[in-house]
Amino acid sequence: MLKGVHLTLMIGPAVPVPVPNEVLDALTEVQVTSSDEGPSVFQLRFTLKTNSPLHTAFLLAGGANIPLVRVVLIATVNGSPQPLIDGVMPNHEVWAGADAAHSTLTITGEDLTRVMDYIDFSGIPYPALPPEARVILILAKYAGFGLMPMVIPSVLIDVPIPVQTIPRQQGTDLTYIKKLADDVGYVFYIEPGPQPGTSVAYWGPQVKVGVPQPALSSANLDSFGNAGGSTHNFNSDGKKLPVLFIQEPNTKAPIPIPIPDITPLNPPLGAIPPIPKAIEPIEGTAKFGPVRAALIGLARAAISADAVSATGSLDVPRYGRLLKPRGLVGVRGVGAAFDGLYYVKSVTHNIKRGEYKQSFKLARNGLLSTLQQVPA
Repeated sequence: MLKGVHLTLMIGPAVPVPVPNEVLDALTEVQVTSSDEGPSVFQLRFTLKTNSPLHTAFLLAGGANIPLVRVVLIATVNGSPQPLIDGVMPNHEVWAGADAAHSTLTITGEDLTRVMDYIDFSGIPYPALPPEARVILILAKYAGFGLMPMVIPSVLIDVPIPVQTIPRQQGTDLTYIKKLADDVGYVFYIEPGPQPGTSVAYWGPQVKVGVPQPALSSANLDSFGNAGGSTHNFNSDGKKLPVLFIQEPNTKAPIPIPIPDITPLNPPLGAIPPIPKAIEPIEGTAKFGPVRAALIGLARAAISADAVSATGSLDVPRYGRLLKPRGLVGVRGVGAAFDGLYYVKSVTHNIKRGEYKQSFKLARNGLLSTLQQVPA
């Protein structure tokens, strides 16, 4: 690997262990994608001799005798270890190599949300339990995988009375937890770490505040540049004004309520937001109470507010650390309109021998920076 960068690969049923040197020597390419939407996915590519026993070992690992094989990938940059993925590998592909003596084995997998989507637990009752208690109870099944729940109680207090109704699970654990999150305008995802073999299962509001990561500096800054090939886009047509409807209890008349896209958890990252050019009715909220409808509306409004987007790549050794998704990062050297803080929507790690790069997608809700300078 590169100077200052060390890669650790752990594979095994239930409890992963470091792979032997023979496996590491055969590993030629790694790709891991983490985003604020959907599961984290990974791909490992090995170049093996055609008669290598590793072919059989990997294929058996994904067979019926060992139903779940975990993969943990850890990148240590300048002495700081960071788990990139903790998941399972359900898919294997073998391709012919450059010569008759070698072939390429590609392993594709997802994070531990894949494990939560295998078995349908429809019908399990949860009497007198609010949504957050149901989420904690469901996640307790996966403690053996090192899954630690981080559940933020909703301001919506909705404890069903058993003599009136008993909530029952619908679908797999992943499907049901995501439904409970959608019902109150929350998100659900699994983030690897902080220690190898552990992961944090987050169920709560999407947060776009916090300490910004070191700035991504454009190549225009010469020796200070660490990000190359970045493009920035402003799409004012994408901005819409979300409007939800609630029912007046007595007359049942619908009452339209415009929803702002700026909240304490979704602050203005741009000084000049675009003007909404359309109204977007939020359907299905009339049957809910005002608080629950407002939570769902605020979550929808935050998504449509991101009119500014950016894509690019960075060299990890030059950046000196890993860029993390679901956080803030500064951008400089692009121009006054696009410099400033952004929310990191997704990050893809591309690792080859002698090379470690990250491609990223950023977003924010306006032009011009709200800060005079960003953290370097």
